[in-house]
Parts: sequence; structure tokens; C-alpha cells
Amino acid sequence: MHTRTGTQTQADWTSALEHEARTLVEELDAYPAARSLFEGTLDAEGYAHYLVQTYHYVRWSTPLLAAAGLRMKRQGQLPLLAELLLQKASEERGHERWLLADLGNLGWPATRVEGTEPGPAVTAYIAWNRYTTLAGVPTAFLGTAYVLEYLSVQRASGAVERLIAANTIPNIRKAVTFLRGHGNMDGDHVAELTSVLRSLMDPGEQSALLLSARITRTLYAGFLSGTSSEQPARTS
Repeated sequence: MHTRTGTQTQADWTSALEHEARTLVEELDAYPAARSLFEGTLDAEGYAHYLVQTYHYVRWSTPLLAAAGLRMKRQGQLPLLAELLLQKASEERGHERWLLADLGNLGWPATRVEGTEPGPAVTAYIAWNRYTTLAGVPTAFLGTAYVLEYLSVQRASGAVERLIAANTIPNIRKAVTFLRGHGNMDGDHVAELTSVLRSLMDPGEQSALLLSARITRTLYAGFLSGTSSEQPARTS
């Protein structure tokens, strides 16, 4: 019978987490609505829809990250990861205002944005992350954060450049604050998160992060639904 050393287990689990993130990018590249965003060819209606749905989930980021970190601190669990969750809560604070500003520059006042409803995928995303934060394994949100930040690193800056170059959406230069901000910042965030997660050796915690990463990957294409009737291809 073969046994795994701590180093092998560590490498295996972080590789699995990166696989979820890479697979998300591959799936979105194959999904017409997402591909058109990345290529800069998404129309004004589709881009506004994407920003509105993003607003609905991003506004939960700071309160849920903070609640997860505080819950871990109260329980005396994994202090390094508890602090990382609280740090991420601070980093994400106000990003929903970037989205409101972008949408305002597309002709969507805040009252109109706030009067919309999250779609099924965003509703499921919020519900899952609220559950893990309040009643499940609070570190699971770091799996969600990992795949979203990885996606930003891989695609956000390129999408900004191509949307501006195409210039088919009125006032687009003033409507890419959210994408530009995440493309610029999330490279450091992914590296930092990867470094900290290498210290996480508990199999239960690892499984919780991987499950949240996989759920986020499964749901993300639905954030763009309504811009295309096609369904995303699954690569695994």
C-alpha cells in the first residue's frame, strides 16, 4: 500500500484547485457570451447584463468574507486563514460601487440597477456562499475567491483592451472600471492566496475549498445567461 507524504498531499490538493480555475477559463472561452466579452465584441445590452449580475454577487463579497473570518476567529480556527478572509473583505470593499459607476456611464442609474433581480446562477452562488459562511466550512469562500481571481488575471485586462479597441459600446472607456481594477490587482492576490493555502493540510478543509471552487466554476457561465441561448461547453 502506498502512503502520501505531507508534501505530496499538499501539491496534489493545490494542483486540483488550480485545475478548477483553469477549467473555468477553458469553459468560458468555449461559451459564446463569455468569449464575446473577452474578445471585446459583446454588445451594449449583453455587457450591461453582465455588469448587473456581477453587481448582485459582488455586493455580498465584503460582508460574507468578513463574517467568515470573524466566525473562524471566534472558533479559534486557522488564524492565518481567518486573517486572510478579513483582509480580502477589506480588499473587496466598495467594488460594487465600481460596477454602479460603470453602469451609470452606460445609462443605467443606480436605482435601475438596484431594481433588477439576480438571475438563477447568481442566486445560487449567493446562497451557497452564505451557507458556507454562516453554517458550513467558512474557509470554503477562499475556493470561490481563488477561481474568480484566477479568471480576472487571465481575462480581465485583455477584455478591457479589446472592448476599448472595438469601441462599439457607447462610453465604453468610462465603463470598464471593475474589469480594469480586477485585472490589475488580482495577480498579486492569486499568488498570495496560493502561498497561504499551501499551509492548509486538513483534508476536510481542502475538500470544502475544492467544492466551492467547483460550484463557482459550474455557475459562472450563468452570470452571462440572457446574452446567449447557448449553453457552455463542459471540458471535464
